[in-house]
Amino acid sequence: MLNVRRGGVVVDATLGNAGHASEIARRLGPEGTLIGFDRDPEAMALARERLDALRAELGPEMPRVVLHDVEFSRAGEVLAGAKVDGLLADFGVSSMQFDEAQRGFSFQAEGNLDMRMNPREGVTAEQVVNQAGEKELADLIYEFGEERRSRRIARAIVRSRPVTTTAQLARIVAGAAGSMKHERIHPATRTFQALRIYVNSELSEIDALLAAAPELLRPGGRLVTISFHSMEDRRVKDALRAGAQQGIWEVLTRKPLMADAEETDRNPRARSAKLRAAERK
Repeated sequence: MLNVRRGGVVVDATLGNAGHASEIARRLGPEGTLIGFDRDPEAMALARERLDALRAELGPEMPRVVLHDVEFSRAGEVLAGAKVDGLLADFGVSSMQFDEAQRGFSFQAEGNLDMRMNPREGVTAEQVVNQAGEKELADLIYEFGEERRSRRIARAIVRSRPVTTTAQLARIVAGAAGSMKHERIHPATRTFQALRIYVNSELSEIDALLAAAPELLRPGGRLVTISFHSMEDRRVKDALRAGAQQGIWEVLTRKPLMADAEETDRNPRARSAKLRAAERK
């Protein structure tokens, strides 16, 4: 869907461990340019290592690489006046971030309640759960986690303060939420999602990138997004639909592309991924 061509200019707005970026680089060739964004310094360090290894492998076939360790919402500002052929954004938290317990993204391991994608700035999830008022906490859990049990969860959190670790928060939430019939996810899933989205301003980040994309892409350029929950996917769908009505986009995915059973067997985390694509008119 990204339609990477030799000599093109492609932006990976969510560099992570440079998995997508490496495959893009292989297709760009020496006259192409790969531009990467990531606000997570740990991810950026790993991406640099992986791309350096790829450079050693590809030699003169390696494209030019330009990396920016800032939020992808600033892509329009950073690349002002530039035109690119492709823009890829893989939203949400990365597997690497989930797997590092000390980052605080997962309730499945004991860790600090941090959840910041950029640990150099911003408030932590621990500050939010210990300092927000009960109503404010309930509202953000409902809004960003789409959690119907948000009021009793917030009440339980406030009564249990101070809350300092992921495991402690998960126990509090599970105890307050109980189990719902036919629920296939852990009772703390939506609360952790809500805190993570709030701490990292994830939805406003997505809105900013979607607003900048039409100016960044040249005619025929492709926008490809991967979303992992309905709030992300809804934003992309609505932006592409509105842009199509205005003559900005040709939407290439009437319905989002999703992983098939074989892929989800190999990579269970792909089961909720939804890919949408559009071409700049």
